[in-house]
Amino acid sequence: MGIPFHQTARIGAYVLKQHITGRKKYPLVLMLEPLFRCNLACAGCGKIDYPDKILNQRVSVADAMKAIDECGAPVISIAGGEPLLHKEMPEIVRGAIAKKKFVTLCTNALLMEKKLDQYKPSPYFNWSVHLDGDETMHDKSVCQKGVYDKAVSAIKAAKAKGFRVNINTTLFNDADPEKAANFFDVVTAMGIDGITVSPGYAYERAPDQQHFLNRSKTKELFRGIFARGKGGKAWPWFQSPLFLDFLAGNQTYECTPWGNPTFTVFGWQKPCYLLGEGYAQSFKELMEETEWKKYGVGNYEKCADCMVHCGFEATAVRDAVKAPWKMLTLGLKGIRTEGKMAPDISLANQRPADFMFSRHVQNKMEEIDAFEKKTGKSFSKVANDRVKPMEAAE
Repeated sequence: MGIPFHQTARIGAYVLKQHITGRKKYPLVLMLEPLFRCNLACAGCGKIDYPDKILNQRVSVADAMKAIDECGAPVISIAGGEPLLHKEMPEIVRGAIAKKKFVTLCTNALLMEKKLDQYKPSPYFNWSVHLDGDETMHDKSVCQKGVYDKAVSAIKAAKAKGFRVNINTTLFNDADPEKAANFFDVVTAMGIDGITVSPGYAYERAPDQQHFLNRSKTKELFRGIFARGKGGKAWPWFQSPLFLDFLAGNQTYECTPWGNPTFTVFGWQKPCYLLGEGYAQSFKELMEETEWKKYGVGNYEKCADCMVHCGFEATAVRDAVKAPWKMLTLGLKGIRTEGKMAPDISLANQRPADFMFSRHVQNKMEEIDAFEKKTGKSFSKVANDRVKPMEAAE
């Protein structure tokens, strides 16, 4: 495993405490999305399709700290957009670490080497570099040549300075199990500390809608990959083994959407990181007023093919606490890559998709326009704690 023991122990104790106290819904990871702006335009990304006035917004340090305190999750995953475009990102990271949170800072690495000296190695901090495969695979995924080489250079520079460095990989339906396994061998030999992997989610606004995996293809793909890596034991995963076992079709899991709540420039995103179908102004409102039963595989058409970590990792962690013998079996035997798969959830009664993206954008634009009309100032440049100028993309 690529997860340090002290982090595993802290998270395990946290989850066990929730079970002992009878808390049914609790967060595991706060997905902090401080901006939507990015310096890449990946074909499979549905996070950057906003007007410039929204792309210029970012979550302030004060609002980030408030969200961390409200949520209470032991782990903070900072994503985007590209977080390193946020001038105050080092302060946000330091603030989260001061609260004894385990912080993962996700990045495409284009700015990483330039900004390494703004951060310090810590047992509570690790980089997560986006790499969707070898040079050919990754540069195709991000729609720009040379990005893979810059990412590898940044990984090596960070490791030389004593940082923990993981990679995060998203796989689509054109992924080849042999090439993916070889790629995991290469990055493991490179000295990375952990791997996070997930099938791509079919964002409704993503430019490329042709290469997302359905559930059966996902299971076949991951069985093919794990079979080439000793049942997955060949690589340092920064994920629950039971989630990986789920990807291989060996577990029947329902989504736990409240396990990874998301805070963005819009507020608390309902119901999860992948679906923006409403926003709450407080974490309490998110947890108490979201109609959770309306979402998830078997409940909602948009969720039908989802097997993404932000929905199912929390389910796997809870299962590990309830049934620790499953973890022991995986540790001894690895992930099963042959034989009958676990039954899947029926889609017979799922409700049809409701498309809300345009409505949320319209509401935010009306808010921005009203502010600018009233004050005569640019909403993205007003000098207050919520919105300040953002560093230009490079």
